[in-house]
Amino acid sequence: MRTIVTGASGLLGRHVAEALLAAGHDVLGIDTVAPVGGRWRHATADLTDLGSTLQLVRDRDAVVHVAAIPRPTGRAGGEVFRTNVATAYNVVEAAAMAGIGRFVYASSFSVFGYPFFEKTVIPPYLPVDMNHPVGAQDPYGLSKWLGEEIVDAAVRRGAFSAVSIRMPWIQTPQSFFAGVGPRRATAESARDLWAYLDARDAGQGFLRALEWQGQSHLRVLLGAADTFMEEETEALVRRVYPGVALSRPIAGFGSVLDTAHARETIGFAPEHSWRSYPKPETNG
Repeated sequence: MRTIVTGASGLLGRHVAEALLAAGHDVLGIDTVAPVGGRWRHATADLTDLGSTLQLVRDRDAVVHVAAIPRPTGRAGGEVFRTNVATAYNVVEAAAMAGIGRFVYASSFSVFGYPFFEKTVIPPYLPVDMNHPVGAQDPYGLSKWLGEEIVDAAVRRGAFSAVSIRMPWIQTPQSFFAGVGPRRATAESARDLWAYLDARDAGQGFLRALEWQGQSHLRVLLGAADTFMEEETEALVRRVYPGVALSRPIAGFGSVLDTAHARETIGFAPEHSWRSYPKPETNG
């Protein structure tokens, strides 16, 4: 399949591009910067410019839209919102005009309100599944929700079939201990619902989304099978969210993100856990 991956030079995008290449896809990566060591063809473009987007998103079978500012911190909220929504609109419109058959959108579990809320969000129940209400408060989560709705509008008018993929914090063996390690020792970790997703599993999730046989707009939730914590999950929930009911038992360190729907629809099953990551060497 001839596939475009936007944002292919970023952490998530390059793992998606690698997974598609390994599966035999002809990948064109589009990003504002060239990838380091990428084996796919690359085009440099600013996708907030509709004209540039229209020129590049064509002559392909599928588009995977990953490009976005990945969090609402470190930049003005207006810039995050404007960039992500404009990019989503432009790529969707270009794909529709080019007659692309399948569109896959990198959304976020931030559409539920986590982890960037200003007014505390208490889960109505756990584990979180696709019936959890949308509740974004921040410019990033809101931009991702509106991106899904932009995709949905194109599907309604018959432009293409699509899958929107909601994901928590993307991690690799190289990033985990430096990024997650300090956070899990603080109360702030509850904002994440202690959830993460190995970037390699994310890549496989996007591959499965491209292979999905449906003809509508499917929204799925991905995540690792476990939390990023060293405390067993049910004890963790009782301690941090004592008033939140569990809709089912959670064994051991099991995740509070329920990915059963993704397994049933696109065949996603996470294979990697931080518990098997090599621990960094310490001096002294």
